[in-house]
Formats: sequence, C-alpha cells, structure tokens
Amino acid sequence: MNRIKINLPEAFGFSTTLTIRVTDLNYGGHVGNDSFLSLIHEARQQFLKSHGYEELSIAGVGLIMADVSIEFKRELNYGDMVKISVAAADFDKLGFDLFYKLEVITGAEPILAGKAKTGMLCFDYANKKKVTVPEEVIKKLSGE
Repeated sequence: MNRIKINLPEAFGFSTTLTIRVTDLNYGGHVGNDSFLSLIHEARQQFLKSHGYEELSIAGVGLIMADVSIEFKRELNYGDMVKISVAAADFDKLGFDLFYKLEVITGAEPILAGKAKTGMLCFDYANKKKVTVPEEVIKKLSGE
C-alpha cells in the first residue's frame, strides 16, 4: 500500500505551542485524526492572525480548504505540549499550500509527531466562487 509522504519546507517562520486536552483523545486514549485536524486548524488561525488576517478576511478575500494530507509519526497523549510550526508555499493563481510540523516538546530534543499539508484556495463567500490570491497575501505569507 502506498503511503502519503509530505515534504516539509526547510524553514518555518511561525510556530505556536498547544497542550493536548482530554477532549482531544479518542477511545484509543490518544489524539484522534479529527482532533489532529483541529490542532492544525488552530495553528492555521494563529498563523493567519500573526499576519493580521482571519480565515474569512485576508486582504479582502476568504480562504477555503481544498484538501488535506496528514502523515502521523507518533501518538499524542493527554498533557503533551505540542509545538506546531506553519509555513506557506507553492503559491499559484488561486491558492497555496500550508505545511505543518507537529513536535512533542520534551526535556531533550523535540520529537516529530506528525506532518500535514492543507491546500487553501482564495474564495469569495458572497458569490460562492474561487478568486485570485491577492499579491499582498503572497508577499506576507511567504515572508518576502
């Protein structure tokens, strides 16, 4: 069976730390796939906010997620402190990719817990259609 392989960018200009809550756990006692997606959603919101944006308002347009890929590397458990790094890349006319690196903070080196990628499209919610990525967004999110 083929597995998803996410190639992360070398540099991440943003990171946040989240603590795994009991409500993030599934019946197996670790973070479930739905909660993993919620963690990267929170990191995405914080990343956008750090640039003065919100998901429904980035330079006059909104964002909508077109796809998501997750590569699980380690279980996340209750109380784990997780550093989530976020980077934007692969800009095209209508959107871009956001990459996420999740690492458990330990006393020693952080331990890679997962990688993710979301394909984000610029979207006009009022007219329900895709729109061009504003040039300002490309410059801000790519760190130019």
